[in-house]
Amino acid sequence: MNSLTRLELARLVAHQLPQEGFVNLGIGAPTSVADHLPQDSNVMLHSENGILNVGPKPADGQEDWDLINAGKMPVTLARGGSYFDSSLSFSMMRGGHLDIAILGAFQVSQNGDLANWTTGDLNGAPPAIGGAIDLAVGARQIWVMMEHSTRDGQPRLVQRCTLPLTAVGVVAKVFTNLAIIDITAEGFVVQALFENASMEGVQQRTGASLKASPHLRRFGRDGVLMPT
Repeated sequence: MNSLTRLELARLVAHQLPQEGFVNLGIGAPTSVADHLPQDSNVMLHSENGILNVGPKPADGQEDWDLINAGKMPVTLARGGSYFDSSLSFSMMRGGHLDIAILGAFQVSQNGDLANWTTGDLNGAPPAIGGAIDLAVGARQIWVMMEHSTRDGQPRLVQRCTLPLTAVGVVAKVFTNLAIIDITAEGFVVQALFENASMEGVQQRTGASLKASPHLRRFGRDGVLMPT
């Protein structure tokens, strides 16, 4: 089944953000959202290492390695931006001052449980939960962006997480390379499908029941939702 690339997924998420607000970009794929904000957006992007109003990545050769995001990748500072120490940054995260946090995940359950912390890897990186635990309980909404399935075809959207949890019942919305899915009291509700995907095909790649919104929409590679 054809699906979005990671950069196309970042564009989709960027186009679904509100017109204004304070949004944290988690380490990994979510950082690419900064490169795709619409020009008329008044969203201010936050990075947990202490930046507010993060801009897009710099052009090749224009990197300033003293200005990096939480994933240690070079960024730019948009007009009016600022930087500060980690204690102030985590006060923002824990104090309910962020409207949305966009995080990657390994698994999301049908009741919004989040599993996204590394248990270590073959290169010797230690297990770590990072700032995701603070964002998960501090931001007003948690959005997850991830591939719908693992590399070996296992579902990431599941009835119950089997990996260590970051937080319980916090995820509001999931963006995958195939669908936009809300977490509701009834479980996973598909709000939009990729232009070439079907409900049946997406269900086969999901470890829990899916329901289609009565206002189900489509999106293309440009990240724009098509009219119903």
